[in-house]
Amino acid sequence: MPASRRHHRTLAVLVNCLGVLAAVPALPPAAPRAVAAPARSAPPPALAAAPVRPVAAATPIPTGVPAAPPAVPTTGPAPVQPSMPPVSVAVGAAGTPAPGYRIEVRNAGPAPVETMVRQELPTGSRATTVTGGGQRTGPVGATTGEVTWRLRLPARSTTTLHTALAVTGQDRSVTAPACVYGTDGTRPYDCATATWVGAATAPTAPATAAPTWRRPPVLLAALAALLVVVGGALWWTWRRRRAAPAAGVPRSATGPTGPVGAAGAGAVPPGPPVGPATGGPTDRGTVYPRPALPTPTVRRRRPPVWLTVGVAAAVLAGVVGAAAWTATQRVAAMDTTKQPTSGAWVGSSVTGALGVPLRETAFEFTVYRMNCGAGVVPAAPAGGRPCLATVGVRNLTSEQQTWHGQLQRAYLPSGNWVAADEDATRVANLGRDVFAQPVAAGRRVLLPLVFTVRGAEPPKQLELRSGVFSAGVRVDVD
Repeated sequence: MPASRRHHRTLAVLVNCLGVLAAVPALPPAAPRAVAAPARSAPPPALAAAPVRPVAAATPIPTGVPAAPPAVPTTGPAPVQPSMPPVSVAVGAAGTPAPGYRIEVRNAGPAPVETMVRQELPTGSRATTVTGGGQRTGPVGATTGEVTWRLRLPARSTTTLHTALAVTGQDRSVTAPACVYGTDGTRPYDCATATWVGAATAPTAPATAAPTWRRPPVLLAALAALLVVVGGALWWTWRRRRAAPAAGVPRSATGPTGPVGAAGAGAVPPGPPVGPATGGPTDRGTVYPRPALPTPTVRRRRPPVWLTVGVAAAVLAGVVGAAAWTATQRVAAMDTTKQPTSGAWVGSSVTGALGVPLRETAFEFTVYRMNCGAGVVPAAPAGGRPCLATVGVRNLTSEQQTWHGQLQRAYLPSGNWVAADEDATRVANLGRDVFAQPVAAGRRVLLPLVFTVRGAEPPKQLELRSGVFSAGVRVDVD
């Protein structure tokens, strides 16, 4: 036997022996035989009256097999339940000729609360009237102006604030959201928004469809039908004219001596045929019967070439015209300003301004405020600048939904984009990872998102989405 084979056999024997030795401790020990227990005598009365003490649990006998760990239910992260803050805010548009808003801040708690109220001003507007000691401020790095109040809300009270704005165009709608924060002005308690619509702003009249007779497909179809009808009429007229001369020519017949009606000797005058029983002069003395008349050949009528070519050209022109019109309408309907992210995603991308609720497939996003600068908490690492966005997320579905920080983007004026800084966002939310916990069905979550940008220019637009294949929404923050 070769040496290599002997080595293999020896190694196999050793492995089998080790396996048998490892399995021996796992075998259950033999149970001892049952022995009849002696009958116990009744305890004395003194012992019977003594209180019974609890007996300690018996210690399990070791069997050599490690005990299985206790079953732990595998549950995912709990959904984000919106906390009910003691402070809430409501914003309403005033029925004034100029844009005006009424802000109501309510403290439902049993103790006074120090708060900061911020109202974002739309681009191209300025505050003309501010009540309650508010000030119009424009922090360094802020994309828009704002009005701020520092209020001490008494317990179970409501404070009402008023603002009036001046805008460049009175015929446009103006949206101005407001949020109530803590003393640091970063972590929101509640946010609300309202849109002022001027009296001169009239709803856009719905576009009326063009009359049927002015639609290009109808015109092309009518032209093709007219060409077919005219071609058919010409062809029918041509057949009638060609068949008219042929109707006046008598048919030729062949008799025993030659064709009937032909001039010359033996010609038979035209007339009704004479049968064998009548005995005509030409049939006397003939032994063979009269030959039958030949059947004239009828040629199949075919339409002229010019008619066939004309009808084919008309049909081809109608098909080409309809295809060209359809392609032109599709090209004209393309939105050249739409971002390429709306091509193959689920749903259609929606764009709006600050304070406008925007819906996509699963979430409704509302961006209330966007601020960049050194005063933003938390601070950015060296070389970066933090930009904090106050975002409201509402789950529109009947199931809990998760979202991801890498899908939330801030677009810079240069065209580059940065994703949400998850570490900084966790710090801004007091250590809570908002992306690791799903949003409960039908609930609304208000939270700050942090984007770390490079350079001095603030973001121009935010892109928020619920899933990888969702078209998402875009919010103009400049």
